[in-house]
Amino acid sequence: MGVETEYGIAVPGRPLVDPVLLSGRVVQRYAAGGHGRVHRTRWDYAGESPLEDARGFSVSRALAHESQLTDEWADDPRVANVVLTNGARLYVDHAHPEYSAPEVTSPREVLVWDRAGEVVMAEAARVGSSDLPDEPPVEIYKNNTDGKGASYGTHENYLVARATPFERLVDQITPFFVARQILCGAGRVGLGQNSETPGYQISSRADFFEARVGLETTFRRPIVNTRDEPHAHASRYRRLHVIIGDANLSEVSALLKVGTTSLVLALIESGRMSEDLSLVDPVGALKAISHDPDLTTTVELVDGRRLAGLQLLRRYEEHVHAHLRAELGGDPLALADDDTREVLTRWDAVLTALETGAPEAARWVEWVAKRQVLEGFRARDGLGWDDPRLLLVDLQWSHGTPGKGLARRLEARGRLERLTTEEEIDRAVDHAPPTTRAWFRGECVRRHPDAVVAASWQSILLDRGDGGPLQRIATPEPLKGTRALTEALLDRHPDVEGLLTELTAGGAAGP
Repeated sequence: MGVETEYGIAVPGRPLVDPVLLSGRVVQRYAAGGHGRVHRTRWDYAGESPLEDARGFSVSRALAHESQLTDEWADDPRVANVVLTNGARLYVDHAHPEYSAPEVTSPREVLVWDRAGEVVMAEAARVGSSDLPDEPPVEIYKNNTDGKGASYGTHENYLVARATPFERLVDQITPFFVARQILCGAGRVGLGQNSETPGYQISSRADFFEARVGLETTFRRPIVNTRDEPHAHASRYRRLHVIIGDANLSEVSALLKVGTTSLVLALIESGRMSEDLSLVDPVGALKAISHDPDLTTTVELVDGRRLAGLQLLRRYEEHVHAHLRAELGGDPLALADDDTREVLTRWDAVLTALETGAPEAARWVEWVAKRQVLEGFRARDGLGWDDPRLLLVDLQWSHGTPGKGLARRLEARGRLERLTTEEEIDRAVDHAPPTTRAWFRGECVRRHPDAVVAASWQSILLDRGDGGPLQRIATPEPLKGTRALTEALLDRHPDVEGLLTELTAGGAAGP
């Protein structure tokens, strides 16, 4: 699994600045800033297929929207695109700087390498401002909307067995995605894409979704995205590209976002989801639940039942427990691995806190914590939900400069529970997770910065330095290229020539 986040970017007092050029500047300055993290390694677009649809067809390039042609961006001189030594990708996506965290195998690892991205982005903004001393500093925000009609994404990716019928996956995951925002919504001032209606809602992204299923990501946004671009063995795997989540600053919300989704996907893969929770109007239900932070709204199921969002989440929780009991042969809270037990325990605790109105909900759930802060301003100054000062508080919540963001300040005071440590994050800024192929990718960039010409999720392009052709090392299996499998190999060969010779011996072309 992994998370990729587009950051909001602005220069105070400069509303007409070109966001693409600005985003490119901060990425380029970071890459050239002497951090020892990127050197000249660029992104390798070979093998990308953004127009393949999981429903069994491809969209014609002639008919595709330009935003979908992501494999052509390499020719745009404004689009900086580099690979970091922690295995991540730092680049310009449309009009935003984006940090795509490396692949990991647990929700805890997602938290660590996602927060490493916050450090990277804050430093990129700082160095992007440093050579313009007479200009206001560049500011970045870990959010998903500017409050004026624009939305940008935080996307999740999950490795799913291709043998799982895609139609079943869509049918059974859709109601979960509709209700999941209750656990991991980031909260937002204003209702409607343009914040045209005063109020507060659970999700920052819900109002921007217009379809149940589809290939698009920047328009006609679907609840379930159908891009079939596995970045792995296509015959074995599917990458479920999830575009409906919010950028999270609450670590408990972030943990539950990916942890519960992973468990629900395992349930669906198993074929043990025995209850049909299909909704009559998923898009309408998504918005109705988001617009009701009191959590009383019910939505209609195709079988005629009406359930609240909390009830939908309880149904999924019960089915996950039943699946794990069958899989493990007993109580999952006793027999499951530590990561699974943590997600199950927190899933139940958060739902219980929300059901009972317990104060702990504000320490765990981001939209609840943000609402509490906003209600404090409203009570103190007598503000209505249409007061623009509340929009400023909402924006300040996600400010990426250390010491300025409200969410991180609350965390420092213990009002948002923290699960990671500074030491973990500092290491993750420079080092890749050891449990996936990201480790091999990151270590190649670290150890052989002048030889790694380009890299992607599924390959590394190396230059032997002898003037001969470049050598592509394939990494199609996400659970190979780990530290355990490749550290000794890299240690044996401090030179690229020796590394390539062993890797390609006997016709092999990857670690």
